Amino acid sequence: MPKTITINAKCQHCGKSLMNQEMMLKGKPSIKLNLETSNNRGTIRLCSIYGCYEHESDIYLSEGEIARFYCPHCNKELRSNDECDSPDCNAPMVQMVLEVGGHIYFCSRKGCKKHYVAFEDLDTEVRKFYHEYGF
Repeated sequence: MPKTITINAKCQHCGKSLMNQEMMLKGKPSIKLNLETSNNRGTIRLCSIYGCYEHESDIYLSEGEIARFYCPHCNKELRSNDECDSPDCNAPMVQMVLEVGGHIYFCSRKGCKKHYVAFEDLDTEVRKFYHEYGF
């Protein structure tokens, strides 16, 4: 059975946890964010298992739509300076901080599966990551 990694994320601006213990997805706390589309605002809960694309939202997102994501605490946008490099996408990437160090990025376009983890201090943060997840 493959090992799963559960992401514990926090806001890059205020440092508060984005984890929602009340709303579980796949048996794990979800990542709760505020969400804005071209014509609506609401909340979204993302699955915290790395590589899982399940989510629940109180507003409808159409396939291919680009959304903006905000911290539910400070309401600052979680947009990174990077754009998605998937073919024909180029949507803004969303950035969150990992509690064990490093950052996680995902594409803001509904249906695009581009996501990745990046570490600034590779030696220290990868060591913490391996220690946390037992690899």
